[in-house]
Amino acid sequence: MPTSLPVSIKTRMISSGPKQTVYYPRAAEMKKRDFQRIINHTIVHETQKLIHEQVGNMPSTVEEMQGSFEIKNNQREVLSLSLSNYTYHYHAAHGMTFIRSFTFDIEKEKLCSLKELFKPNSDYVKRISDLVALQIKQRDIPLLGEFTGIRPDQDFYIADKALVIYFQLYEITPYVVGFPMFPISVYDLQDIIEEGGPLGRMAVNN
Repeated sequence: MPTSLPVSIKTRMISSGPKQTVYYPRAAEMKKRDFQRIINHTIVHETQKLIHEQVGNMPSTVEEMQGSFEIKNNQREVLSLSLSNYTYHYHAAHGMTFIRSFTFDIEKEKLCSLKELFKPNSDYVKRISDLVALQIKQRDIPLLGEFTGIRPDQDFYIADKALVIYFQLYEITPYVVGFPMFPISVYDLQDIIEEGGPLGRMAVNN
C-alpha cells in the first residue's frame, strides 16, 4: 500500500474578545476539492455548534472561551481530528469543556460513524464495551454509577493503530477525572473491523 500524503491543515480563528478565542482546522490543497469543501463545512458547523452549546447552557455571562483542535491521525487516507471548547461562565464553580471528534475516510469520501468501522452485523458495541470495562477495572477509574456499556454512536477518534473511545465530562465519571479515554489496539478488534475501512488500513503493517 503506498504511503498517502497527509491532508494539509491550516489554522483558522474566531474571536469575540480578549478571552474568547476559538481555533479550528481547515483542510487545504486536497485533490478531491468537493470532499475538501464537505470536510471544512463539517468542521465550521460543529465549531459553531460547540460555541452555541456553551453559550446557551447557562444564563450567566461567558467570562472566558478557549477553543482548540488536535489532529489525531493524518495518514493512509484517514483524517481523524478533535475539536475542544472550554468555557467559563461568571460565578460558575468551574469551567466546562466539550470535545467533538470526526474521522474522515478520504479514499471513500465520507465521514465515518463508529458502526461503519466494523463489519455488518458484528457486535462491535459488546466487544468494545467489554474492553472498556476491563480498562476501567485495571486502571481503577472512579465511576458515577455502574458502567453498562458504550453507546452505538460513542465518541471516538483514530490515532495511528488505536481506536480511542472516550466519554464527555460527567458522562460516566466525576469531573475531577477529566475525559476518560480508552485506547484500543486495532489488533484487539481485527476480526470484526471492516478491512477496506479506516481501521483496516491502520492494521496493515507497512
